[in-house]
Amino acid sequence: MTPIQETSRAEGARPQVREATGVPGVPQVLELEVGPMAHGGHCVARHEGRVVFVRHAIPSEVVRAVVTESGEGARFWRADTIEVLHGSEFRRTHQWKLADSLRAHAAGRLPVGGAEYGHIVLPHQRRLKAQVFRDTVARIAGIQLDVHVTGAPGDDPSGLHWRTRNAFAVTPTGRLAMHAHRSTVLVPVRNMPLGVHGLDALKLWELDFTGISRVDVATPASGGPSLVLLTPAEGVDPSTLGGRMHRQTSRLPEGTSVALTVPGQTPEDRPEVHRLRGRTWTQEEVASARGDHHAFRITGDGFWQVHRSAPTMLVDAVLQAAALQPGQVVADLYAGAGLFSAFLADAVGPEGLVLSVEASPGASRDARRNLHGVTQAAVLNGLTDRVLGGWLAQPEKPVADCGLGGRTVDTVVLDPPRAGAGKSAVERIHRLDPARIVYVSCDPASFARDLGLLSGAGWAAETVQVFDLYPDTHHMESVAVLTRS
Repeated sequence: MTPIQETSRAEGARPQVREATGVPGVPQVLELEVGPMAHGGHCVARHEGRVVFVRHAIPSEVVRAVVTESGEGARFWRADTIEVLHGSEFRRTHQWKLADSLRAHAAGRLPVGGAEYGHIVLPHQRRLKAQVFRDTVARIAGIQLDVHVTGAPGDDPSGLHWRTRNAFAVTPTGRLAMHAHRSTVLVPVRNMPLGVHGLDALKLWELDFTGISRVDVATPASGGPSLVLLTPAEGVDPSTLGGRMHRQTSRLPEGTSVALTVPGQTPEDRPEVHRLRGRTWTQEEVASARGDHHAFRITGDGFWQVHRSAPTMLVDAVLQAAALQPGQVVADLYAGAGLFSAFLADAVGPEGLVLSVEASPGASRDARRNLHGVTQAAVLNGLTDRVLGGWLAQPEKPVADCGLGGRTVDTVVLDPPRAGAGKSAVERIHRLDPARIVYVSCDPASFARDLGLLSGAGWAAETVQVFDLYPDTHHMESVAVLTRS
């Protein structure tokens, strides 16, 4: 719950918003001339000299917006558009009623998060994302980049039906729900339009998930069996849920797998996964433009690119960017289940070497299965900066002992989480002295920070591609080739 927002925990309760004075009452509504789109899915506006971040608006519009976060000492306020006074030519009716700010506030509720660009026609979404990427890199790294945003081939023109991984909260009465943006308010849902059609076929909205706090759903792009992963609510004994959840989920389509995941006693403990039906993993099939094909096993809620076309698009972009030759050595950092590693291994051949580095023990186990029999690929489980430090300190150590076996790294591929690689890892990548770095990023701000660090060390962005793998949201993916300037 935000500091200025009081909400009932009852389903469908009308939110009460505190004004800047902190006194509950009628929500404060501002008339705003909307400025440029900023990173994070909001536009920048000003009210009496104060910055207001406005969601559900489009640059150049004039809107009425309800203040959702404020305070006399706040550096900025946040607001949701509730009425459009002068609309943009690029505005459309939001395709998801529950995520539409105009309809939500008119009905006395908050919009769900996750589709904050849904009121913008798709081509303009991509123009705005390109502008946000350019502005973010220029502001943080001080580097001017000329980029445009490319969509995935075959995408629905509306921007719907692309997510293969979806997560839901659960109401106290056991129904699927999603959170309102930056809020604990739960909004019950009976569809998720961004999800692939296989999600609708499960009809999870019709089941009673009482006792469950979270439902994660993996619906493979290849059309294989789905996996539904259930997390018990706090204070609920998991042993009391198995039988009832098995009965509830027996209504799911044949072949659907269901598992109960029980968090460990501490954040460091690995969650226990109990199979209720089917298996505890999904399989994804990926083929590259080179003609190589691999199947990947992904355990539980392990990381996988959520857009149905993202794995293929990113594999092709990384292979093109890396420009590998047979016999070369590649470090694949933050490698997950081995998506890039498998195709990089094809490119370097049996005389080459791919070092697949991943911190998550579960993802590393998947990578070992996915790379089984690929003799030129080695899976190293450990924190990236520590593995890099070991390579720099003792490069002669055998690869089996997390060394380089006396070889030098020709290319570094890294695909870090949203927080980016960070100063320590970036400095060690630079000291490793590869010929090129291929940086895959899902966040322009952390990429810009790391790019600034690399630029200061003498690296320059040779090419940068930006992909719209998250239509109707503010997120984007990029692949950059960095070489020494």
